[in-house]
Amino acid sequence: MQFLARNLVRRVSRTQVVSRNAYSTQTVRDIGQPTPASHPHLMAEGEVTPGIRIEEYIGRRKKLVELLPENSLAIISSAPVKMMTDVVPYTFRQDADYLYLTGCQQPGGVAVLSDERGLCMFMPESTPKDIAWEGEVAGVDAASEVFKADQAYPISKLPEILSDMIRHSSKVFHNVQSASQRYTNLDDFQNSASLGKVKTLSSLTHELRLIKSPAELKLMRESASIACQGLLKTMLHSKGFPDEGILSAQVEYECRVRGAQRMAFNPVVGGGSNASVIHYSRNDQRIKDGDLVLMDMGCELHGYVSDLTRTWPPCGKFSSVQEELYDLILQTNKECIKQCKPGTTIRQLNTYSTELLCDGLMKMGILKSRRLYHQLNPTSIGHYLGMDVHDSSAVGYDRPLQPGFVITIEPGVYIPSSFDCPERFQGIGIRIEDDVLITETGYEVLTGSMPKEIKHIETLLNNHCHDNSARTSPVSLCKVKGLHTNRNPRRLF
Repeated sequence: MQFLARNLVRRVSRTQVVSRNAYSTQTVRDIGQPTPASHPHLMAEGEVTPGIRIEEYIGRRKKLVELLPENSLAIISSAPVKMMTDVVPYTFRQDADYLYLTGCQQPGGVAVLSDERGLCMFMPESTPKDIAWEGEVAGVDAASEVFKADQAYPISKLPEILSDMIRHSSKVFHNVQSASQRYTNLDDFQNSASLGKVKTLSSLTHELRLIKSPAELKLMRESASIACQGLLKTMLHSKGFPDEGILSAQVEYECRVRGAQRMAFNPVVGGGSNASVIHYSRNDQRIKDGDLVLMDMGCELHGYVSDLTRTWPPCGKFSSVQEELYDLILQTNKECIKQCKPGTTIRQLNTYSTELLCDGLMKMGILKSRRLYHQLNPTSIGHYLGMDVHDSSAVGYDRPLQPGFVITIEPGVYIPSSFDCPERFQGIGIRIEDDVLITETGYEVLTGSMPKEIKHIETLLNNHCHDNSARTSPVSLCKVKGLHTNRNPRRLF
C-alpha cells in the first residue's frame, strides 16, 4: 500500500513537471554556443564559456591593451572554416587567441581591441538559409549582451569602420596564422603593412596565455584527469584487442564520454617499430605479441588541452630488453620532473634530460657516439601547454618558468629498425609524458594518476583487464567462427 502511494506521488510529481514545462512561455535563446540558460548542466550564471566568467575575459582584454603601444590596435580574427569537400566542413575549432579574448566559439567574426574603443566585434550576418542548414550563430546582439563588447557591428560594416581605425593607428597587431582577407585586403591595412606598421599579435597574446588563472587550471586539471582515465581504460582494453585502430577509437570514446569535446590531436598509437616514428598517425596495424605500444594522446575540455604518453606491452609483460630501456626513460622522466620549479627553463631541462639519456644509451651500447643522440631523439624534453598543445609557441624555451606555467615532460627514445646498434634494441620506441604545473614551491603533476611504473603496469594488465576471460582477440575470434583470418576483424564488432 505504501509502495502504491509513493508511486502515485511520483507520477503526480512527474505530471506536474511536464505540465509546467508544456505551458511555459519562457524560451531559451540560442546563440550558437552554450550559455548558462541553454546548458545549465555545463555552465554557472556569469560564465561565458564553461568555467570562465565574463570578468576574466574583460581582465584579459585590459591586460592586452596595456601591452599595446600607444595609439595601436589589435585585430583578432576567428578561425576559418576548413572544408573536407565542397560542402562538408572539418570539425571547427576556434583560434585560441580569439577565444581567449572574446569567449566566442564560432567562426565568421573579427574582433578589434584598442585603448580608445575597447573591444569592437564585427559579427556574421546569417540568412534564413544559413540558419536552416547550420543553425543559429552569435550576432551583434550576442556580441554586446553575452561577450560584453564595447561596440558591435555586422561584418558588412567592417571595411568602412576598420579602415578608419587603421588609418588613425600608429601600429596594427594581428594574428598572422588566422588572418582574414576581410581586413588584409583593405587598402589601409596594406598601406600600413608597406610602411612597417603591421606587427605580429602572438608576441603579446602568448605572453598573457603563459600564466594560467585558477579557473584555467581547474579546467586543465579536469582535462588531464579525463585523459588519464581514458588512457587507463584503453590500456586495460589492449590485452584483449591489440590493434592500433581499435585502441585509437577506444581512447577517443573514453575521453568523449567523460565530457571532452574532442581529442587534442589525432592519437599516436604505435605498435612495435611504429613507435619509433615520433608523430606516427596511421594507426592501422595489429600489435604483435610481445611488442610494446606507444600511445600519445590528449583531449580538449572547454578550450583547454592535455597531452599524455604511456608505453606498455599489451601482452602484460615487459621483456628484459624492453624493461632495461623503459627504466632509463622512466628515471629520466622522474628526475626531470624533480627539476621543475620557478626559475628553471625548458632548455635547461632539455640539456639535463639529454645528459641522462646519453649516459644510459652509451652504457647499453645503443650509442657509440654522443653526436648520434639526435638520431634517436630529435625532440625537446617538453613544451608549454594550455589552450593549444604547443601553447604560447611565440615564447622561447629560455624563458624562466613561473608559477602558473604548465609544461610537458616527455623523454623518449626512438630507435629505427635500421639503426646501427645491438639487434635486440632495434625498432623500439618508448616515451613517457606527463603534464606538469609549476607552483610557488615546485611542481604538481597533473597526470600523476596515470601509472608508469613497470610493476604497476604489469599488475594492471594481468589482474585488472576488462573481462579478459570472456573476451577473445579479433584474430582468435576469426578462428573460433571458422572465418578466414585475412578478413578485417573490425567488421565483427
